[in-house]
Amino acid sequence: MVAVTRPEKRRGRGATTSPTAVGRIADELAIPLTTDIADVKSAGAELGVVVAYGRIIKADVLAVLPMVNIHFSLLPRWRGAAPVERAILAGDPVTGVCLMDVEEGLDTGAVYRRCEVAVSPEETAAELTDRLAEEGARLLVAALAEGLGRPVPQDGEPSYAAKIEAADLHLDWSRPAAELHRVVRLGRAWTTLNGRRLLIVRATVATEAPGGRPGLVEGDVVGTGDGGLRLLTVQPEGKRPMSAADWRRGTAGPVVLGP
Repeated sequence: MVAVTRPEKRRGRGATTSPTAVGRIADELAIPLTTDIADVKSAGAELGVVVAYGRIIKADVLAVLPMVNIHFSLLPRWRGAAPVERAILAGDPVTGVCLMDVEEGLDTGAVYRRCEVAVSPEETAAELTDRLAEEGARLLVAALAEGLGRPVPQDGEPSYAAKIEAADLHLDWSRPAAELHRVVRLGRAWTTLNGRRLLIVRATVATEAPGGRPGLVEGDVVGTGDGGLRLLTVQPEGKRPMSAADWRRGTAGPVVLGP
């Protein structure tokens, strides 16, 4: 057995590095660890399990060690790097987990098992990912116990889940409140106030719509292109997260968010 993970990341400004989550667990369980996927060829394993690896695995490796992938979407919807986030941004009411055969293509392999998971309208990407990880673990354990069987080719029009960039997390207050709420649910959503970045940590769609222009804060509700977004938790630049009520008490006069 061998575990494969990304190289350790540098922490802070010094030379200190931090192990990945896989690296920490492998160390605790005394599992050999490598950052080179080619090392699995000599591991003597019968099957590899891939979860959020983020790289295409080459055919020469798969020829030696067949692999299955726990993918957090209902393939062929949301192939790629950010399936959970893209499902939330699209407003998908249901997503799920697929246990699929690993091919050299981008999430193109046939599917052994799948399960559907309803998406809560207030659920964050982190919370949904945790639930999908639990479902994926159950799928995998059941498949290993009962046998993989024959996979079914993916059917339908593929959609692609591009990596989430900082621009995707920018809150454009001219957009509808429902869309902005989905962005906030991804984590690290941001706007600006007086040239400084303000993170919107938690928010919900307001039942009342403020009368001001988009970006104007009335109480704890921000005007948008359609409806209002109620701020719950914010994080001003250089400070810790705080309730929107406390933040608002510390800001004098009219507050307009965004450029």
